[in-house]
Amino acid sequence: MPQIIPIKDLKNTSEISEWCHKSAEPIYITKNGYGDMVIMSMETYENTMRRLSVYKDIELSEKQAQNGQVKEARSALAGIRTKYGI
Repeated sequence: MPQIIPIKDLKNTSEISEWCHKSAEPIYITKNGYGDMVIMSMETYENTMRRLSVYKDIELSEKQAQNGQVKEARSALAGIRTKYGI
């Protein structure tokens, strides 16, 4: 379940840091009752960015396949073998 706290609670940085590392999820910060910011541990951020990168690569691959930008596996492998001298 997401952690939601008001912006005034950001004064207790040690406790918030602890929450970020324990939950491995972002903490949502509200201001005047509305969403304002999200904070998370560096590890959670890096994992999220890695996952986003994979999703982007999958999306690109799907678009390339739809546009016919594909190669037969044998010719692709032959090109790799030639390029790397395998």
